[in-house]
Formats: sequence, structure tokens, C-alpha cells
Amino acid sequence: MFNKSRLKVARQRAGLTMRELASRVGIEPRTVTGYEAGEYLPSDDVARKFARVLGFPLEFFMADDLDIPLVEGVSFRSMSKMTARQRDGAIAAGAVAFLLSDWLDGEFDLPDADLPDMREELPQTAAAGLRDYWGLGNRPIKNTVHLLELKGVRVFSLGEDGKEVDAYSLWRGARPYVFLNTQKSAERSRFDAAHELGHLVLHKHASPNGLEAEKQANEFAAAFLMPEAPLRAVGRVSGLPKVVQLKQEWSVSVAAMAYRLHEIGLLTKWNYQQIFVEISRRGWRTAEPSPIRREQSQIWQKVLSEVRRDEELGLVGLSQLLSLPEAELAKLLFGLVTVGVPSAPRREPITPPRGQLRLVK
Repeated sequence: MFNKSRLKVARQRAGLTMRELASRVGIEPRTVTGYEAGEYLPSDDVARKFARVLGFPLEFFMADDLDIPLVEGVSFRSMSKMTARQRDGAIAAGAVAFLLSDWLDGEFDLPDADLPDMREELPQTAAAGLRDYWGLGNRPIKNTVHLLELKGVRVFSLGEDGKEVDAYSLWRGARPYVFLNTQKSAERSRFDAAHELGHLVLHKHASPNGLEAEKQANEFAAAFLMPEAPLRAVGRVSGLPKVVQLKQEWSVSVAAMAYRLHEIGLLTKWNYQQIFVEISRRGWRTAEPSPIRREQSQIWQKVLSEVRRDEELGLVGLSQLLSLPEAELAKLLFGLVTVGVPSAPRREPITPPRGQLRLVK
């Protein structure tokens, strides 16, 4: 039977309003509203038109209900910058990611979530406490995405157009999720990952939205990525070259490092203002000096390697198994899927053996 929730998700992933979809399919807008409300079902011909216009296989619309993230349970970095269309598309990406995640849980043994509930802690105290809990000490974190995956967080990329669509996170039962915008610099994406981690540990059982929640997550991220003790050991900083050196050591943006040094009293207000003027003049607010390599998912690199080795499955087979366009896989998996490159066709339904993936620190 045609599934109303899947029609809504596919429409939002395509970035279309109900009126726009109706126009492209050649039906009345009120009719699309009725389909999404479950008031009645589309004919086979209309269902095929939906599949063609939205770019999803017809089988996608005939499967079980999707688990769709609730807006109030999602922490977006900046709701004010996004249009409703962009917000809905990003949330719909979460529903598609849940399909991938459920398949992953069924095929591989992966770590359970190991994130303590730190609601009662101040952000900077929580950041130091989590570093201690995970045994990180005060050394730089080499890869935030790998660390989150090691601790049971499902990390996906967002292939949305425009930097207005920021990162977001949520809890789905006992499993935490983080979605990262890959159009931002690698340094800013690392900060986004730490920011969302802050939401996950500070706001697990409360609404993560609002200015105060965002402020707390920012404070957590700064303290988590740039712990105070080793920075204080450096002493006072007066010039941009030292800020750039420290930015390279801790793999953060030059702006984030300057702000952190000023926050803990190692950069005077005057020096901080002058350094920010110079950062802006050099164009380093958008393009980092000595940029780092973008972080990718360790889990999905390993999973896709297994899939590519499976002659009966392949990437096309995975797409068919989940009734998802390969383009949707590519958007969620940090571009690790190459769309349009033929892979082994799937001949018969298969039940692959449960895999053993090992994540390393």
C-alpha cells in the first residue's frame, strides 16, 4: 500500500512544496495534501509519476512507515538562517539515515552509545569531565568523527545546498545521531561535531533548541577541543602567527582559537580585536590558513569496502535493498559513494553474514 509518510519524506528531500509537486505531476495541490494526510491513496499511474518526479524508486513508497525526526527534538546550529524548505529537507535526511542505520545494526556488530548524561554540569566542566571519562587527557583530538563513532554515535553528512543548513543532532531511543554539513571548512565541521556532542550530553532529556542551549553547546565545544590547561601552559599570546600555530596544533579554525584564547584570558581584548580584523582582511573567516583534511566516517568506509567486495550486493544492490536512490546514499555518506559508477548487480535476495567491524582509536 502507498505510504503517506514516505511521500512526504521524498517530497522534502526533493525540496518541493506540495503545490510544486502537484504542478509537476499534473494534479491539484489539495490532492497531494490528501495523499500526505492519508485521506486517500493515489492511483498506480499517479504513484509512478511521484516516483519519477521525486527520483525515488516506486518500491520506496510501498514500504513500512518511516521513523521521522521530530522538529522539537532536533538541535540545529542556526534555525534563523534556514528556510522552512531547507529545515524540512534536512530533517527528512534524518529519516533516510535511520533506514541506513537500522540496516547497519542488522548486519554488523558496532559499539553501543557511551555518552554520559551531564545535564547537571556546566558546559566547560562537562567537557573536561567527558575527556576524563573517555580517557582523552588534554591532548588534541585527532579525528572527532572517528571518536564519536567509537563511542556509539551515528555520524552522517548533509548534502544540502548552502551553508545555511547547519549541523544537527538528536537522540533516537538509546542511539545518538549527528549530521554534519560538508560545505563548511574541515575545521568548522570539527567544531560542529563537538557542538552537537555538547547537545547530546547536556540536553538529552530536554529541548535542545534556543539561544541558551546553543551558547552552552558552543562553550562545551570550545572547551572540549581546546582544553584550558595546555593552552595556559603556552602563556600570553599577542600576535596572529602564534594563534595560527596553535590553530594547526589543535585542528580548529583560526577564529575559534583566537576566541578561546581571549575567553581564558591569554589574549587581551585589544589584541583579540586586532587579530580578528586581520583574520577578516586575509579572508580566513571562510578559507583557513594551512587547512586540515576533512574528516570522514570510519564506519561507512569499512562498511562500503565490505559491500564493494560482495559481488552479489554491491552499491547498486544496497540501493535496491533499501529502495533508496544512490544519490541519497552519497549525500549521507560523506561522498564515499560514487553515484553513476556501475557496481555488481544484485541477482537474488540475499542475507549476508553478520559482519564484525572494529573501530580503532
